Amino acid sequence: MSRQVFLYDPPDRFVAGTVGLPGRRTFFLQASAAGRVTSVALEKTQVAALAERIDELLDEVVRRTGGNAPVPAVAPSDVADTAPLDSPVEEEFRVGTMALAWDGEEQRMIVEAQALVELEAESEEDLAEAEERLLQDEENGPPMLRVRLTGAQARAFAKRALDVVNAGRPPCPLCSLPLDPEGHVCPRQNGYRRGE
Repeated sequence: MSRQVFLYDPPDRFVAGTVGLPGRRTFFLQASAAGRVTSVALEKTQVAALAERIDELLDEVVRRTGGNAPVPAVAPSDVADTAPLDSPVEEEFRVGTMALAWDGEEQRMIVEAQALVELEAESEEDLAEAEERLLQDEENGPPMLRVRLTGAQARAFAKRALDVVNAGRPPCPLCSLPLDPEGHVCPRQNGYRRGE
């Protein structure tokens, strides 16, 4: 079966968002353009890591070009997107591997999210070999979302993604684990519930 690539070059919109209540949220990346919408599910930690790495890569691009790249230092307010995900949110796949790159000729950030694939191997060496084959297989690999963004779009994506991640349950002041509305069993209080 040939690989399905959901390409957005450029997207009208590329955002991270959630469905559900804090503590039970499902995180999504959603790209849209010309009436097409693609939503892929991923973990909260993946969203946070992607946003942080995008900011780091953009900072590095600015540093290496001496400030000549069309990359703003912070997310411009005119491209901020606070709207909810486009409905209905239909998951195309769950993300396993993500990759980032900067196209210096086109001055674009490339974001790739590849579907989660379970590999079977008898040894660590076989597993590493299978993973490498999977990453190199452009024709028969797992589904992939590929988005090409301007520097401003990438900064705006990263800011929103971090805002979405931080909009969850507040952390416990003692142990930093998330607080639930019904209470929290805090390991620093020997298992007693906070708020009782």
